[in-house]
Amino acid sequence: MNSQTNIIEHVWKDHIFQGKWIKTNNLSREIINPATNEVISEVQLVSIDNVNKSVNIANEAQKLWKKTTFENRAKVLRKAAHFFEENIQTFIDWNVQECGSTLLKATWEANACIEQLYMAASMPMAASGEIFPSSIPTRTNVWQRVPLGVVGVISPWNFPLLLSIRSIAPALAMGNSVILKPSEFSNVTGGALLAWLFQRSGLPEGTFQVINGESEIGETLVNHPQVNMISFTGSTGVGKKIAETCAKQLKKCALELGGNNAMIICEDADVEVAVNNAVWGTFLHQGQICMQTGRHLVHRNIADLYIQKLKEKALSLNVGNPSLPETHLGPLINATQHQKVCNIVEEAIHNGAKLECGGKGEKLFFYPTIITNINKDDPIFTEEIFGPVAPILIFDDISEAIEIVNSSKYGLAVAIHTERTAWAYEIAKEIKSGMIHINDQTVNNEYHVPFGGMGESGYGGRFGGPANFDEFSQRQWVSILEKGIKYPL
Repeated sequence: MNSQTNIIEHVWKDHIFQGKWIKTNNLSREIINPATNEVISEVQLVSIDNVNKSVNIANEAQKLWKKTTFENRAKVLRKAAHFFEENIQTFIDWNVQECGSTLLKATWEANACIEQLYMAASMPMAASGEIFPSSIPTRTNVWQRVPLGVVGVISPWNFPLLLSIRSIAPALAMGNSVILKPSEFSNVTGGALLAWLFQRSGLPEGTFQVINGESEIGETLVNHPQVNMISFTGSTGVGKKIAETCAKQLKKCALELGGNNAMIICEDADVEVAVNNAVWGTFLHQGQICMQTGRHLVHRNIADLYIQKLKEKALSLNVGNPSLPETHLGPLINATQHQKVCNIVEEAIHNGAKLECGGKGEKLFFYPTIITNINKDDPIFTEEIFGPVAPILIFDDISEAIEIVNSSKYGLAVAIHTERTAWAYEIAKEIKSGMIHINDQTVNNEYHVPFGGMGESGYGGRFGGPANFDEFSQRQWVSILEKGIKYPL
């Protein structure tokens, strides 16, 4: 830990954040570095009573925040971006030590957060509604956006900063208050650091809060009748439960869920480029990304070359301490996830698959793995692995590849590699996926482009760019007559 990190730790030690730091005697949770198994900090957990109080605080704070001028809301978000830039190394260091992110990944994520904050800062200045004509000449019809109220954000550990800020910032920009429940595996990076960030940015007290805890804390947030929206990023199983709870209350929810994303390598693809893209899409952050390239479909005519080059590249990757600049893959997040990856690889080999490389790990580390000689119904090809594993399936015809891709219950991202870009654009229309990337990889994110999946990969809308306006607000029709009219009854 560097001196700046130690100073920052004093901000949250023995405290919870309810718009301000409040000292408590609550139970605490140790923060463990997955690469070293060392305890590096601890955070205070909240009680259910704390959650209920936070909702009350957020509800009152939002009444004032929504009346804040657009200039002031924009100013707070710009200040947050500036503060993040000034302290970027602190955010990077914690992401590496707490979440097993490599320096490359943590640095990219930190810079993406800054861009997200600047983009959100522009939102309050946009048009807040539209004017519609009326059959009554003296009537004006205004269809305007108004805040939802209290927005609950439940974020994951794999991109704890980015996947929190992409909901928090636009929700605040639209005049909502926000309560964040981070993953228990990113309580500092995805929780305490964001409390520190927004408090130092001049956000009014209570407008943003953080609640650390296990699943019952998230359930309390989702169930609370004064929480008007839930934005959740995580597993499909948990997302379904949240959707069910929100549906019973007619509560808005936005769910970005799991994925088993495919890369289709056509026979005319540039194999060198395709392999480069596949390595990034499959092995970045140890494959612990919802957009990870989890299925490789390769045309038979180039399959041997593709497998050979992908294997060469995988064997060249460095696995180890994520704080070292030469490291490409750090540890998996915990022992449960490590065992899951081990089990699915061992099962595939037992059932006749061929292990080209990898297939093992030490402690929480797992080597880049390539599996061939599989069937389209094998679990290693159909399930979301969330590990550094590349299952390769050979196809003969594009219609066969499309059918295989569409057979998945997921529909988040697909990549197509071919020289025929216009043809690929037409092919994209036949694929069930929220995102299609031609001659690129599946782990793509551009802050200004609406982002989201289909099927069991997404529910309730999109994040990013113009989608954020309607995602984090609701529409209201106001009709105006300067003078009342008389109706025939």
